Amino acid sequence: MAERLGLSEESESEQCEEDFALQIGLNGLQLMEVGPGASGPVRVDFVEGVLAHRRQFGGGQGQMIAKAVGIQPGIRPRVLDATAGLGRDAFVLASLGCDVFLIERHAIVAALLEDALIRANQDEEVREISGRMQLLGGDAVELMQAWSGLPPEVVYLDPMFPHRDKSALVKKEMRLFRLLVGDDNDASALLEVAEGLASHRVVVKRPRKAPVLAGRKPTFCLEGKANRFDIYVKKSFRAV
Repeated sequence: MAERLGLSEESESEQCEEDFALQIGLNGLQLMEVGPGASGPVRVDFVEGVLAHRRQFGGGQGQMIAKAVGIQPGIRPRVLDATAGLGRDAFVLASLGCDVFLIERHAIVAALLEDALIRANQDEEVREISGRMQLLGGDAVELMQAWSGLPPEVVYLDPMFPHRDKSALVKKEMRLFRLLVGDDNDASALLEVAEGLASHRVVVKRPRKAPVLAGRKPTFCLEGKANRFDIYVKKSFRAV
């Protein structure tokens, strides 16, 4: 794995001189921040923890994300999550019955997702859900432009943006993720390419008070306490 990701390999007894380290243990792959004041490890886990609770008690089709992508009785759209990150929204959609492609361009984050999917596929309760999730590593703009075969009905975007709201950094996962990955400065290009690929709609997840992406007014919005979903519906499918 170190060779595949272009990382140096060190034992626990060696002093790490980098800002981050990947560790492989009994619970799978985890990302650690190294140095004074470092937060605890971050793992992607589709079997236990917050996603297990969300799967069991998350509200089903009534969830705002389900409404945003167009889930209805008997309708489960094919979704491309072009900014997969830690995979939580993709897992929620897969748990609701959608086939989901996940694109993650940062190789280390993609490795965390890959490890989580391998473990999920080995779990009797979750393997049906994880079987609907397909991970694609690489640049989302390039992969969408080169897409072949049946297009996704929905492209889902949740880009990272510069912001001043320090409360968004409270969770160690988000703090470490932002330090490692940085911001998605090509978010406007993502929206443009996504609109060309999706057969029905593009869904953009945004902080509730954030401006619309690229100044593009959405067809409609769904607003919650902290976030909102801006939905761009293809003209020929406005009734969907």
